[in-house]
Amino acid sequence: MKKIGSSKVGSPSRETASSQSASNQSASNQSAPKLIDARIKEVADWRGEMLARLRALIKQADPEVVEEWKWENPVWSHDSIICTGETYKKAVKMTFAKGAFLDDPSGLFNSSLEGRVRRAIDFHEGEKINEKALKTLVRAAAALNSSKA
Repeated sequence: MKKIGSSKVGSPSRETASSQSASNQSASNQSAPKLIDARIKEVADWRGEMLARLRALIKQADPEVVEEWKWENPVWSHDSIICTGETYKKAVKMTFAKGAFLDDPSGLFNSSLEGRVRRAIDFHEGEKINEKALKTLVRAAAALNSSKA
């Protein structure tokens, strides 16, 4: 792993630490699309294809979405986190940070249903994505974030 920052002896001041943190966050956000590309290639089976398709749909639904890399996973944000994209052995999971507050008339949410805030969608091999409903859900999550910004 590449180390970012200076090699000065001693601990940085609060202001310096804050600006370094902001700088590292900015660098992380700039490299997020590359890290997401790498994850898609890393899971070069149906999961990579599914993650790539979900990513494309998110970008179509919200052209202003920001790609981030947090918790070793892709994250898509608009004024706050919309959702994460996680790959598991038997599923690709989209976890909506505020999913419990979103209308889901198409019943896409099928995981983390007991949570007070989050909701998730598990996609399995061979499943078809309800693209229209997913885009609607992404737009609703972005609108919810913007209304509370």
